[in-house]
Amino acid sequence: MAAADPGLVKAAREVVAATLRELPAPLRETATPLPVLYEPWPNDAIVADGYDRDLLGLFVGETHAAGGGHDLPAQIILFIENLWDFAEGDEAVFRDEVRTTYLHELGHYLGLDEEELDERGLL
Repeated sequence: MAAADPGLVKAAREVVAATLRELPAPLRETATPLPVLYEPWPNDAIVADGYDRDLLGLFVGETHAAGGGHDLPAQIILFIENLWDFAEGDEAVFRDEVRTTYLHELGHYLGLDEEELDERGLL
């Protein structure tokens, strides 16, 4: 699989770092150690698990509240090329969607479900 565009990855890293800085201190302390991976698109295994090829982000692993015991380490994956396609090449829209997608997946890490994320404007 091809690597994500380095310029887009750099921009996404900047957005995630800025978003982390904006979080309240206790939440920032919880979120900072959670790895964020930047992939171009979902791989075949993710699609085989039932996710769409145009998926923007994904949280995998055990939620913060549940603790260890999961096969995969907790991590957020942002699908950079899909986010860029979603933004239709508009950098401001891309950055906004990276922020929203990161917060959405962070919400899953914190144990929020889709309804709770929707209530917070993160769906």
